[in-house]
Amino acid sequence: MRKLSVWLGGAVASLALTATAHAACDVQKPGYELTGDEAEEIYDCLKADLQAGYQKGPKRWISEDFVKDYPDWTKASAFPAAPGFHGGRFLVTYVNAIGADEYLKYKPENVTIPAGTRIAKESFAVNDDGKVSRGPLFLMEKVAAGKSPETDDWYYMMVGPNGAPQAVNVMTACSECHMENFGEQGGLGYPVEDARIR
Repeated sequence: MRKLSVWLGGAVASLALTATAHAACDVQKPGYELTGDEAEEIYDCLKADLQAGYQKGPKRWISEDFVKDYPDWTKASAFPAAPGFHGGRFLVTYVNAIGADEYLKYKPENVTIPAGTRIAKESFAVNDDGKVSRGPLFLMEKVAAGKSPETDDWYYMMVGPNGAPQAVNVMTACSECHMENFGEQGGLGYPVEDARIR
């Protein structure tokens, strides 16, 4: 297990970067060679355990209903999006009813995502030996204009595969990346094009 120290409002917190193995879903090829269908088969194998893991234990500063409700939201990826951001993990994206219509337009600019939009991204990794591991649940919430101007009014959160909320520096770990790479899209990192629900 590796640990990453992050600065949180005057204190340094340690973030455990654990890879939770899931041997039952291992494959015979590295993750970068997987097709969308093969990634979906792995997700089907992992899904129940992923979601059960995220639900475990108290969520402290993260709203319990955020983590409990997301599996019933609109799925925005037809299959797990190929690795890229978020530590090279495959991602499966869900969007709540408030933001789903706007999000599913996948607009490249002039995005007006409404306050109250919540996005959840389940994650898993497949290493070069085909070993599968469960990853964190990445969460975003659009808040009222002016409530968090330094993050373009997005709150970012993360829950480990064991259900524990993870302390992260939302500026350097989340907001700066979203604004630098997806600023014209309102900070939204959509699934890769071939994985998008239409």
